[in-house]
Amino acid sequence: MADRGLASPGPKPTLGPMNSRLFGRTGRRVGEVGLGTWQLGAGWGDVPDETAMATLRAATAAGTTLLDTADVYGMGRSETLIGDFLHETGAELYVATKLGRFSPPGWPQNFTREGVRGHIEASLRRLQVDALDLAQLHCVPTAVLREGAIFAHLRELKREGKIRDFGASVESMEEALICLQQDGLAALQIIFNLFRQKPITTLFAAAQKQQVALLVRLPLASGLLGGKMTAATTFPADDHRNFNRDGQQFNVGETFAGLPFGKGIELADALKAWLPPGFSLADLALRWCLDFPAVTAIIPGARNPAQAAANARASALPPLSPQLHAQLAAFYTQQVAPHIRGPY
Repeated sequence: MADRGLASPGPKPTLGPMNSRLFGRTGRRVGEVGLGTWQLGAGWGDVPDETAMATLRAATAAGTTLLDTADVYGMGRSETLIGDFLHETGAELYVATKLGRFSPPGWPQNFTREGVRGHIEASLRRLQVDALDLAQLHCVPTAVLREGAIFAHLRELKREGKIRDFGASVESMEEALICLQQDGLAALQIIFNLFRQKPITTLFAAAQKQQVALLVRLPLASGLLGGKMTAATTFPADDHRNFNRDGQQFNVGETFAGLPFGKGIELADALKAWLPPGFSLADLALRWCLDFPAVTAIIPGARNPAQAAANARASALPPLSPQLHAQLAAFYTQQVAPHIRGPY
């Protein structure tokens, strides 16, 4: 591994108190607040290596035991940083990665037996592990999921011991339900937040019945539900919240949960009137996700140690009241749902 200017190996991080949940049928338990590491790769402005490593340390110190990454995040940078972190600390973490969007070879070769195998082996090298805890398909085309051969490729790699389990990160509930038909599926990763509540009625019961873990990405809707943005907020040129806010580069649902930015700011500001005592808007958004037993873990991203520590706090917060849940459900149906764009 190339020298990245990292600190010398130290003791394992001391994990803080965090509630854990069973990861589907795998038998593993994970901290219910994980860390999404798209931000540590690319697409959210510059995050220096030093800051990325400090963010990983802060997350694990706060009790995070699950990291979610992808081969395409920074074209391998996120995985490499995590691999270096695991090597440096010896931390016993559950690392979920994704494949299917890296180029070369690109689509459609990525979905072939050779393409899948090549990407898995590259992830193994970058993460410096003998087997991947979880290999997830990374928002591949619906037709590829429906045809199903790509799952056979993953089953073969599981039999060989290169991956322990496999799952899929999907854009829509249609895709999630297609994946649930596949034998051996361990996990689904979905967009779920106060602005995207459809999974509650279309997916949760089926996933629980089949003991499929649910990983929740974008619980803060690309920062909208962090409560600090205004209509005047701007983003760096290399931040997807600048170049993809209307779906110019990939599915618009991955940016601000598919809401137009101005409307998203308006809706997020409206939610501040309902904050329980001592809660920030981010606390409300993260705790709301955790209140659903079908959710295995949320994977908010963080660009710095303070954000990682703040996200982990949600695990220790009390559940929201039934009355507030009812208010938030009505708010979504009446005020939010009509403005959502993209596959859902």
